[in-house]
Parts: sequence; structure tokens; C-alpha cells
Amino acid sequence: MNQEMAAPENQLGGTIPHFSVRLSPTPRGARLARLLTEQQLRTWGLPLEAPTQIVAELAANAATHGRVPGRDFQLLLYVVGGVLRIEVTDTRGDRLPRLTTPAEDGESGRGLMLVAALADRWGVTEGRHPRKTVWAEVALPTPRSGPDSPR
Repeated sequence: MNQEMAAPENQLGGTIPHFSVRLSPTPRGARLARLLTEQQLRTWGLPLEAPTQIVAELAANAATHGRVPGRDFQLLLYVVGGVLRIEVTDTRGDRLPRLTTPAEDGESGRGLMLVAALADRWGVTEGRHPRKTVWAEVALPTPRSGPDSPR
């Protein structure tokens, strides 16, 4: 199995915060991915805005460009070493996303530009045929300590 595709708890030999769900490759599934991400991040006490927007874009791409009728896409979130890793896996490994400059008057093509702007790192990993995983990493703020920090 590709290391990028292995479950995070299997890669690191311990329990780490993670959330995984399979969703239908539809606009409704993409919306649910965003809502579930927001709720999970809130539960973990993590920043919401950038990661939720990244998930919205990657899930929308999975529902639009990675859609294969009858096959779900998977959302995986996990935290390791102060980094939130977001992975969206779909079953259109033949359609790898590319960062392009959209036409000024174009109505689409800006999603990956937004992901690139919000994430500290992002990329694509080809999985077991026919899968691919588009991932993004967001560095989490370090907890403040001292007399002024919240308790």
C-alpha cells in the first residue's frame, strides 16, 4: 500500500486525532464534507476558516472532476506534529489536478489556487488504481504559554 494512502495511525504506531468519512460525489456530499470538517475542527479546538475552505474546494473537485457514479470519495483529517493534514481521495486517478491560471472572465478554475494560497503544502498522490488523493497541510498555531495565555 502506498504510504500516503495508509491510515495515519498505522504509519505512526500510536493514536492520533483523526476523522474519516466516505461521501457521495455530489454537490450535497461536498457540502456535507465541509460541514463535517467544521464540526470536527471545532471539537478538536482547531482553527476553522482556512481548513474548512480547503476541504470545500477539494470536496467540490472530487464531486465535479473525480466523480464516478456509484463510487464515493473519502475525506480524511488528522493532526500530527502541529500540522493538520487534509486528504480527499476519489476514484478518478486518470484525472490529476493541475494548478493553472484561469481566464479573467472565467467562472471556474480558481479552486486549486485557493488551496495553494491557504495551505502550507499541497499535492497529489496517485493511489491504487483507480484512486488518487489530493492533500493539503496546514500548520497549526502553537499554543501560547505564560501568564496571559487562556487556560
